[in-house]
Amino acid sequence: MLKTLFVRKWRVATVLVIIAIGVMVRLGIWQLERLDERRAYNARVQAQLDAPPLTLDANTSIDDLTNMEYRSVVVRGEFDFAQEVALRSQMWNATLGARLLTPLHIAGSDRAVLVDRGWIPLEEAENGQWPQYAQSGVVEVRGQIRTSRNQTGIGIPTDPTPAPGQRLTAWNKANVEAIGAQVPYPLLPIYIQQAPDTDPDNVLPYAGLSPLDLSEGSHLGYAGQWFMFAVVFAVGYPLFVRQQQRDAAKRKAEPDLDL
Repeated sequence: MLKTLFVRKWRVATVLVIIAIGVMVRLGIWQLERLDERRAYNARVQAQLDAPPLTLDANTSIDDLTNMEYRSVVVRGEFDFAQEVALRSQMWNATLGARLLTPLHIAGSDRAVLVDRGWIPLEEAENGQWPQYAQSGVVEVRGQIRTSRNQTGIGIPTDPTPAPGQRLTAWNKANVEAIGAQVPYPLLPIYIQQAPDTDPDNVLPYAGLSPLDLSEGSHLGYAGQWFMFAVVFAVGYPLFVRQQQRDAAKRKAEPDLDL
């Protein structure tokens, strides 16, 4: 049968089927690799969720903060509303608006950290009605550590680079490094997503933590499908060729009824 698959009549089709099987197997392996990556990511996130709250103060080491995304954090300090910016195109209960990002001077420290204080309606964000949400004095913020959002690629909105002396008040991403470039003091390399103190739908800005999906996704199912397709091609194609050969032999053996 193997010799038949590589005769001149079937050679090109056989090579194409072999290539297709190889591609399907590779796609199945790729899905298994993505599953391993997803499991490793879920384990890292779950470890941070299970860790005790981190108290962020003057004595806290900042070296590992970028590896602590989703860990609970507590910090005390005063907000600098003169440097507050809005994160545009944010949804809350299917309503478009913005989230307020405000630097917080950490008590007893020369450091500041950006805090996502929550969501406000679009009309208030566009009208610059932010001062009414100011909190004076020393406050205690509880939330989760989030890493800077600086991804680039097709379909991902980008922010312009502020010119020297220019200050952007509306941003597409919580890019801590870029936002920090227009702040007159250093920001920590992460930001904090504030957790609500009360019912998040009653007090603006509506604070809330992003929902997390720690499932394994559909990678295992997709891998199984690709491997199944490869088996179907590997088994079905030789059977198809064999049947074609039999049909051809049968037609050749039949008498010519026109004679």
